[in-house]
Amino acid sequence: MAIQITAVRLSDGTTHEHITHLWWTEQESGKIGDNTRAQIVDWIENQAGNAYPSDGAGHRTDVAVVTPTRGEKYLRTHADGVWTNNLLALPRR
Repeated sequence: MAIQITAVRLSDGTTHEHITHLWWTEQESGKIGDNTRAQIVDWIENQAGNAYPSDGAGHRTDVAVVTPTRGEKYLRTHADGVWTNNLLALPRR
């Protein structure tokens, strides 16, 4: 299953590490939902989940899990071998 990330919530900062919550739509079924960052990280790593944001033209960018040397895992987009800021460009809730 793939989900389109549609909005994020940040807490105590403005970088990817501060994303605490994500809203999504499952394109095939139309189901909508929201989860914590930790839940999405677990889903991607342990259940082969696939998440992406989409720009206005419909271009998708895959969401990947980043494992820092210190701190909790977080999510960031990755396209063509380059880390991108697509999640931070989404609407905030």
